[in-house]
Amino acid sequence: MVRLVFLGPPGAGKGTQASLVADLYQVPHISTGDILRSNVKEESPLGIQAKEYMDKGDLVPDQLILDMVQKRLEHPDAENGWILDGFPRTVTQAEEFAKKLLSGSSTENETESNSFQVINLEVPDDILVTRLLSRGRQDDNQETIKNRLQVYYQQTQPLIEFYQARQQLVTVDGNQSVDVVTNSLKQTIDKLI
Repeated sequence: MVRLVFLGPPGAGKGTQASLVADLYQVPHISTGDILRSNVKEESPLGIQAKEYMDKGDLVPDQLILDMVQKRLEHPDAENGWILDGFPRTVTQAEEFAKKLLSGSSTENETESNSFQVINLEVPDDILVTRLLSRGRQDDNQETIKNRLQVYYQQTQPLIEFYQARQQLVTVDGNQSVDVVTNSLKQTIDKLI
């Protein structure tokens, strides 16, 4: 069963790779941004709560995001696996997610470490900056990109250490062509499942 969390800085290509790999293994690519937007659009109970925070400009609380992800993982298309992109973002979210997954696991002796794996796409910062600048978004300039990367590393380094300590983390070189990265991911995933 393919159950993966994709980590990687902005510009590493994790959204692209998560989509490609999801297609390869016939599992859903689940992005927390998409979940949030669809819950708000559908005006689900969780979406209504999230919209209240978003309208004030506040971050949606961890527990609310966790509940949305959990609900999404209960859909029939996620029965045989999934790829999460953009979640968890913090160690607190990771700890709560592991607890929720274990409490809902079908086998009593399924352990946290084999319930899912984490793939970290690594790309040098100078390449990330170049990639992000080439997107041509209005708010993307060198200074804002470097700031986004700094914020990402501050938030994510503890998460990487958290998953390394649990032997759930595999790092893949994302500084290659899309096809080469996809092949590397496929080889890595085939060893994990």
